Amino acid sequence: MKRYVARRLILMLPFMVLISMVSFAVIQAQPGDFGSQYFANPRVSPEMVFQMRAQLGLDKPPWMQYLLWVQGIVTRGDFGYSFAYKRPVADLIWERLGWTVVVAGASILFTWVVALPIGIYSAVHKYSALDYLLTFVGFVGLSIPNFFLALVLMYLMLRAGASSVGGLFSPEMIGAPWGAAKLVDLLEHVWVPVIAIGTSGTAGLLRLMRGNLLDVLGMPYVTTARSKGLSERVVIYKHAVRNAVNPLVSIFGMQLPELLSGTIITSIVLNLPTMGPFFYDALINQDQYLVMTFLMMSALLMLVGNLLADVLLVWVDPTIRYD
Repeated sequence: MKRYVARRLILMLPFMVLISMVSFAVIQAQPGDFGSQYFANPRVSPEMVFQMRAQLGLDKPPWMQYLLWVQGIVTRGDFGYSFAYKRPVADLIWERLGWTVVVAGASILFTWVVALPIGIYSAVHKYSALDYLLTFVGFVGLSIPNFFLALVLMYLMLRAGASSVGGLFSPEMIGAPWGAAKLVDLLEHVWVPVIAIGTSGTAGLLRLMRGNLLDVLGMPYVTTARSKGLSERVVIYKHAVRNAVNPLVSIFGMQLPELLSGTIITSIVLNLPTMGPFFYDALINQDQYLVMTFLMMSALLMLVGNLLADVLLVWVDPTIRYD
């Protein structure tokens, strides 16, 4: 297993190089650059725009811009300079990465903790009244966009008398030092983005768990286990659920980059200090190094997520071997 993980980590390097080339080509494919927007500004002369583009290195050929960017990453850990924010990209990313991990991690935890028990219950009690109700709730969760659910939750909070909706803290707590009061304020706000972002994933995972477990419960080995006199609890949780959860573990690898880039509109609606709105602003401003770094991080999360999913599959199903 260690050799397999090491081999996968080594193979990530050429993948990341290829992804960086594709990201740079996509950014360069759009017309103009960060400096081009100033040509339409009557207060900025063309000479000043050309001077600014030369200072930012945008007058160099694309291949040279790419090589200089890669050289900065490899030799100095420098991911470039944000033209719009006038700060190093690495500093901007690190400022937002912590809260992105907190919101994404809490959303993933919410998705799995809620979806698996409900999916198991629906499969074991199929066609019962509660199964129909949970199925209906699941379809509703799949059909409601995340940003719309966020708006509904914000409206309900205002109707309930909340004075501060959106964001992760109340205005008076944003600059306050960490303590029990700030932690309580965070918990009072963070459940909104967790539910808004995690509900659609919960509904989808619930339906998958129910369907997989129903298929497994109809297999001959489950009938054999029951005929041997094993209790229903052992048959379901020790044998059936363990096999039914395998396809869901594979999906886990796809959830990490989705939570980073697939919740941009929801993060904008909720005014979250995460990387999604940051990426949107960078695209609007043609802030190429910030966009490329974001795409690289999203791709890295995809590769790491798939590696973790493969490792978890071995833990869930000991019959799987990679060596």
